[in-house]
Amino acid sequence: MASRTANFCIDAHDPRAQVAWWAQVLDDFVPVEQDDEDEAELRGPAGRCLIFLRVPEPKTVKNRMHVCLRPVDRSRDEEVDRLLGLGATLVGDLRDGDTGWAVLADPEGNEFCVLSTRADEAGVARA
Repeated sequence: MASRTANFCIDAHDPRAQVAWWAQVLDDFVPVEQDDEDEAELRGPAGRCLIFLRVPEPKTVKNRMHVCLRPVDRSRDEEVDRLLGLGATLVGDLRDGDTGWAVLADPEGNEFCVLSTRADEAGVARA
């Protein structure tokens, strides 16, 4: 065996605000209580976590790595609308019918994608 992912760290201007926002996006992740103002954590199933670390410089270029989300209980387009309502911005629209994805950015400008559901990709109607 090689390695397993321990966590993903994301640069942030305001780690706590980012955790609060992403907790609304990822309903299976919960904020971890911490006293550290420079670090905030969201913990999910099976020990997965996102850690937001305070950095002094603003984001200036596209992320080299980003999170891809796949909706579970709604369509891709419904999820995009929900996230836009939470304060995400649409960066790129690569949707083509039931395939493709939308590129969004969180309130601090970090890009992430919303993919089609597996049912959409298979052409199967959701229940």
